[in-house]
Amino acid sequence: MYQKSSQGWLKHVDFIILDILCFQVSFGLAYIIRQGVSVPYRDFLYLRMGIILIPIDLLVILFFGSMRNVLKRGYYLEFAMTVKHACMVELLSILYLFTSKEAQSYSRVILYLTGIIYVVLGYTVRLLWKQYLKKRRLDSDKRSLLIVTTDDRVHAIVENILNHNYEAFRVAGIAVVNKSMIGEKVKDIPIVADCDTVVDYVCREWVDEVFLDLSEDEPYPDQLINQFSEMGVTVHMRLLKTTSIEGKKQFIEQIGEYTVLTTTMNTATIKQLFIKRVLDIAGGVVGCIITLILFIFLGPAIYIRSPGPIFFAQERIGKNGKRFKMYKFRSMYMDAEERKKELMKENRVKDGMMFKLEWDPRIIGCKKLPDGTMKKGIGNYIRDLSLDEFPQFFNVLKGDMSLVGTRPPTIDEWEKYELRHRARLAIKPGVTGMWQVSGRSNITDFEEVVKLDREYINQWSIGLDIKILLKTVMVVLRKDGSM
Repeated sequence: MYQKSSQGWLKHVDFIILDILCFQVSFGLAYIIRQGVSVPYRDFLYLRMGIILIPIDLLVILFFGSMRNVLKRGYYLEFAMTVKHACMVELLSILYLFTSKEAQSYSRVILYLTGIIYVVLGYTVRLLWKQYLKKRRLDSDKRSLLIVTTDDRVHAIVENILNHNYEAFRVAGIAVVNKSMIGEKVKDIPIVADCDTVVDYVCREWVDEVFLDLSEDEPYPDQLINQFSEMGVTVHMRLLKTTSIEGKKQFIEQIGEYTVLTTTMNTATIKQLFIKRVLDIAGGVVGCIITLILFIFLGPAIYIRSPGPIFFAQERIGKNGKRFKMYKFRSMYMDAEERKKELMKENRVKDGMMFKLEWDPRIIGCKKLPDGTMKKGIGNYIRDLSLDEFPQFFNVLKGDMSLVGTRPPTIDEWEKYELRHRARLAIKPGVTGMWQVSGRSNITDFEEVVKLDREYINQWSIGLDIKILLKTVMVVLRKDGSM
């Protein structure tokens, strides 16, 4: 799922924080100029104004797009936007003062000085921070971009995108489709694929988005675009040869200095991304607190039955192929991974795309009795109550995962993916998701899992996330297996 205009919020949250600080500093300086050297927060009237300035500033940023395309703006446009932003905040502050009937008591000099000082301070800070960001090119959290082009255009395109990288992409590599140039480099960017290997490369590596720009004598790459779209990868096609793709969302935007038609499974606005991240942070904090409480009780119980680490960290595949460490309370014996190969023949999920057993002897305390029945152990109860999942709230706080999404596959599962399966990696993995609340461990057909995940991505909304979270709570309370 494509994060439309993400540079306005998630990718530049630093600008938001700096803007809030600039307003607080401006407010404090205005108070000192009018009232003398003193702290404004000691006066209850001005304390409330200092606090209310924060949500007012955020509202203006969120609803009036003050930070949209912030890296693309020049000196004049940046100054104009700073003045506009200050005026909007001042107007909303005046509205607040009149609504709360405090306008008569509040100093007009402080009110106007706050806006004037902010224009100077905010404009200066924005320019300095943009200069800093331009110098700092390496960032592991940038969106990964693969350039797909022809040999006659590759040098010009790479130079253009690197010199005008307003979207702050991490250029993962280049695919030259009309000539075998694998192993060569352009501006220190490696050529990683050709026409025969580019689809497999995108399927197996961390690629968030693809930029397509072929020479005019090349045929329209409809099959290539359809394959990328099937995998859930966002495709930017330079507006020379374009066509509509059924079932996909398309819109016009810019990559570097190129005007492109972007094709994606779904899009998320700044407001939606903001609300989703706020929910993730709030849920992550609560989840981490519960995890610490559970650790007090589960830690000794796990260690007594199976000495070793209390937490289990496993490398998983996240959004668009990005690898990360996912954390759980350890519910299995230390040799569980080695014994997995022996038990693959008993896997309930077809084709080995996921791994589930009716009774798993690797689980701590799980035993087979002489009469053939299985006795549950501490590990079974941890999994049945989904207690093993709680450390993943730390992954949510880190940003590797979300509260709601698709379950991240293990590396061996991911290596078996076909093109259509990769689409479920088009969003951040989640602690819970649509297929977990639609049958959870009862679903044994991986194609059904993929179908539900694609349905979630295509229909995604904040309301759907909340609905899934509520269903998850109900499922866990009914003790309906583990996620």
